Amino acid sequence: MSSRKKGWYWPYAILASIFFIIGASALTIVVAVKNPVEMSDTDMQDYHHYDANANAFINAKIAFNKKYTISYHSHKFDQENAVVSYQLVDKSGATVNDAKMKIMVTRPGDHNSDMPFENPTVQEGIYTFNVGKLPLAGRWNILCEIKVGEDTRYLNLKVSTLQDKAFEY
Repeated sequence: MSSRKKGWYWPYAILASIFFIIGASALTIVVAVKNPVEMSDTDMQDYHHYDANANAFINAKIAFNKKYTISYHSHKFDQENAVVSYQLVDKSGATVNDAKMKIMVTRPGDHNSDMPFENPTVQEGIYTFNVGKLPLAGRWNILCEIKVGEDTRYLNLKVSTLQDKAFEY
């Protein structure tokens, strides 16, 4: 057997490896374009704006928490008739009925299912949003922006139609 026939497959293996690397690189670019990283759920901001003003957001949260207490007031997040309610009181225990509040109900990592809501009904410091029927069961994020005068607070909750508890993140 000649030495020429022993090593015939190495050039083809090298070419196949090069084509595989080019294909994998193209696939990486396609996936990155379809799933941009600038979309973020952090305080209802894109990550560029949040990163540039992170200290201002943190300081605003601290200032808000010194004056007010916000609590998630819904008992169950139901798929058939979802209702989101928050209770807002000041530190003396008096209800606050003049806050501006808006929420975004969304699936984790899926901005195609974003549902924004404004103008809740307010009764004795309880702000209620009637979300209605949810398209899917399971995990949801509730992003809330609260403004009382010059004070602003963002509240991000994880809820599920399958359990009764909500968790802040």
